[in-house]
Amino acid sequence: MSAEAAALRLGTTVAKTAADIWLGGRRRQQERHLPLAELVRVRVPGLRLQRSVERQFGQITDAVFDRLEPYLEHEFRGLDESGRQAVIDAVCDTFARADLSDEAVLAADANAAELIRRITGSVPAPVGLNEAESRLYEVLFAECVEYYVRIVRSLPVFEERAAAELLARTATLGAEVARLLERLPDRSLLAPDGTDQDTAFRRRYLELVSRDLDEVELFRRTSERAAGPRVRLSAAYVSLRATGDDGSRRRSVRSLSRLRPDMSDWEEAGAESSGMRVEAGLSGASRVLLRGEAGSGKTTLLRWLAVTAARGAFSGELSDWNGLTPVFVKLREYSGRTPPNPDAMLDGIAGPITGIMPKGWVERQLDSGRALLLIDGVDELLDRERRAVRDWLRKLLVAYDKVRVVVTSRPAAAGADWLRGEHFTAMHLDRMSPPDLAAFVRQWHQAVRELGDDLPCPVDDLPLYEQSLLTSLKDRPHLQSLAGTPLLASMLCAMHLNRGRQLPRDRMELYRNALHTLVHDRDADRNVPSAVDSKLSLSDKLVLLRDLAWRLSDNNRSEISVEQAAVHVGRKLRAMRHLDGLEGGQVLDQLRHRSGILRSPAEARLDFVHRTFQEYLAAEEAAEEDRMGSLAGRAHLDLWRETVIMAAGHANARQREELLGGILDRAEREPRHARTLRLLAASCQETLPEVSDGLAVRLEDAVSSLLPARRPTDPPALAAVGSSLLRRLPRSLGELTEKAAAQTVRTVALIGGAEALGLLARYAEDSREGVVDALIEAWGYFDAEAYADRVLAGMALEGRRVTVTHSGQWRAVGRLPAIDTLWVDHGVSDLSVLDGLHPLKELTLVALRGEIDLSRLMTQDSLTELGLSGYASLKNLDVLREFPALDTLNFGVVPLPGLRELRLAPTLEYLGLVNFDASLDLSPLRHDRIRWLGLLAGETCLPRGARTALSALPGLRTLFLRQIDVAAWMKTGSFPPAGLTYLNMTECVLPDDPEALNIPGVRVVVH
Repeated sequence: MSAEAAALRLGTTVAKTAADIWLGGRRRQQERHLPLAELVRVRVPGLRLQRSVERQFGQITDAVFDRLEPYLEHEFRGLDESGRQAVIDAVCDTFARADLSDEAVLAADANAAELIRRITGSVPAPVGLNEAESRLYEVLFAECVEYYVRIVRSLPVFEERAAAELLARTATLGAEVARLLERLPDRSLLAPDGTDQDTAFRRRYLELVSRDLDEVELFRRTSERAAGPRVRLSAAYVSLRATGDDGSRRRSVRSLSRLRPDMSDWEEAGAESSGMRVEAGLSGASRVLLRGEAGSGKTTLLRWLAVTAARGAFSGELSDWNGLTPVFVKLREYSGRTPPNPDAMLDGIAGPITGIMPKGWVERQLDSGRALLLIDGVDELLDRERRAVRDWLRKLLVAYDKVRVVVTSRPAAAGADWLRGEHFTAMHLDRMSPPDLAAFVRQWHQAVRELGDDLPCPVDDLPLYEQSLLTSLKDRPHLQSLAGTPLLASMLCAMHLNRGRQLPRDRMELYRNALHTLVHDRDADRNVPSAVDSKLSLSDKLVLLRDLAWRLSDNNRSEISVEQAAVHVGRKLRAMRHLDGLEGGQVLDQLRHRSGILRSPAEARLDFVHRTFQEYLAAEEAAEEDRMGSLAGRAHLDLWRETVIMAAGHANARQREELLGGILDRAEREPRHARTLRLLAASCQETLPEVSDGLAVRLEDAVSSLLPARRPTDPPALAAVGSSLLRRLPRSLGELTEKAAAQTVRTVALIGGAEALGLLARYAEDSREGVVDALIEAWGYFDAEAYADRVLAGMALEGRRVTVTHSGQWRAVGRLPAIDTLWVDHGVSDLSVLDGLHPLKELTLVALRGEIDLSRLMTQDSLTELGLSGYASLKNLDVLREFPALDTLNFGVVPLPGLRELRLAPTLEYLGLVNFDASLDLSPLRHDRIRWLGLLAGETCLPRGARTALSALPGLRTLFLRQIDVAAWMKTGSFPPAGLTYLNMTECVLPDDPEALNIPGVRVVVH
């Protein structure tokens, strides 16, 4: 008997027994022996209601199955087949013989332990089981009774006269019971053995951890400080990425060409290039110092680890952690006092039950090596207290060296080597990638469904909110950039929900809210000691941060030494008379450790955690100190672009006139910078609350002088102006040259949004080749199906290469019969994506991966050209000879299959072999019709069999070579082959004598 079969039988037994109680009634005892389906048919009126009830109890069966199957998988390894069968039979037989009626459950006060005691006293124990089998029987029976009692306690009271109405109201019964069982802690022989008191307390403690830590606040209905509704953390949790941490965190350089990433960025890559999943990183080390910036998800991760450990529900890389006892310590609770001894570690989480904890229980958990110590918030203590925590932890690990430990901190408070002497592995939580952000948004909206009437919208509208926010994130790159941490992503989700699917028009309000959240509100809400005791208000902190941001920007710098920053803060403090007596270095330390927007990219260095925050604060300081002239003088510098744009939003009416007027005056005087300055002035319209009539006219003239786009560099520059530019673009491209029309399409695509999509739909009427190509290229920037329906569906696509950049486009491709040439530029591991497509003539797959069955290509037997590349293992290569019209084949798969396996179509005339090495054997290559051959090696080499291979291609006339040792080939006397008329060589090893390449009748080209 397999673990699956056993778990299913036990789940069915528990669910059927519960159904007997609920459906059987007191006056029809004979019906309790009916199968569940028959019992439902007898007791429930109507086919639809009968099916609903069966589904609910099916869900209950599945919930019990999910709890038991992993445990049985482990325990069955030590039993033979007959032993497994005997144990499961014994549990089911005892269930059948026991009195599990509602009266019996009530007599035991619905207490599982009391009910088990009564049953074991009245039902004879099974005979014939050995010691291991008996122990497993006792655990399984106790577990099933626990589930049964939990289920029965959750069932509504049944009254026959109200059966139909009651059943109709219990459509979610199965899901509710599944959730109830999910919250139960793990009961497993993987858990450490102890006294009876230890085991009972451990179970009670794990149940409390599972319940009390499994909640998180995702949003507030208003901006008031009252706590918002809370949902299950286990439902909201999203896995994050982490990297090994050497203490150096440098920001990436801003790139104008990435003004608006296309939709392929939102698709999970097959081979993740940026870090690993944090669970994988944790699984490889027993001691981890996990660092991350404010709001990066450190505390949420520790709470999730605690809840999942309590339930024994780890899977994948962390499955070995099942059976661990979580001990969660919030360091901020020990500010001003000594870190806890083991017997006090549970006070913060399990205070109500520590009075009945067996003496020495925590010590025994730690000593056994089956404890998971989770220490949160080194950064939330004062500096002197952090040193005490390190000493406390060092002593603890000397005494209990087998315990697993995860410690969290912001980087400014604990360097990567802070616990290196204690053999900790340092990891850093990364910013969320676009796929991570999309997963977070989906999970966030799924989690808040639990709030029901507490939501500001109907639950059924949440999918619309989710899709609307994802669209905004994809269309507005600054939103994506801001939402790089769970905290700020959650802030955007909540703002979008509370505003009825609307976000602020410009970035200013978003950045202001993010700054207030990070700098002050979050610490105040969590009662972080260093924030509660601080004399600095939110306004004070912002004044100091603004001054620091301006000093950095004023010197064209993004980081500064901590020592110099302390001098600047001290100088500013002296001007803030109400803060007299505070010392610059001390205040800077508080801002570094708790503001959430400062960090240490290297030892003794300081910068802003996000360049945008430096620019926003510097812009606000420029407005506060009236430095518009200084900004206008630097407006031509790319480094100052965002600061100028946000200063226009911070400025008052007079300052706006001075700033924008000064920029436009410079554009007239300085032809060298005129285009850059006019683009910047136009971009400022995004943040301007209002302008005078005269300035509005000058801005309109500036924009007019920039249009239409003509050069390849124009679209990203013009798109940076934002959506306001769309109103100035033509409704039709007819009056533009083909070149200008194509660049206009690219400009609109980079701006993005619904208005841009509508404009491109108009441009689809233009059939010029350059415009059509630009419109096809723009597909990757929009929702795949909407763009296909509104733009591509009306275009003449025959013979045009259509590129698929992400998997979301496949369904739309199937609805476009005009497509006959397809270039697939994203990872493909299954050729079933080709099923249902209209007949293609040309197909190129550039990123194959995994094991690929080429027989699926036969759904496209009209192909004339086929390209296969990527890192993949190919099966059924012989199908390539079955294509009746295939004349071109390009093979770039790594590893390149042996040519003996390759069966070429008899119609083939063009063959390209790419990315091979010296191990490739050309001797099997024989074909009568091939007249064009490309041998493009991945490294300099001469393939085996080259001496005779090409003589088996009598029709060969054109030969392209890359990284081939032509000098060695010529020495064999078989190069070039007879009949050749054109030879092209790139990066090849050539003979010393150039005259050797003067081959009669052959045109030779060397690169």
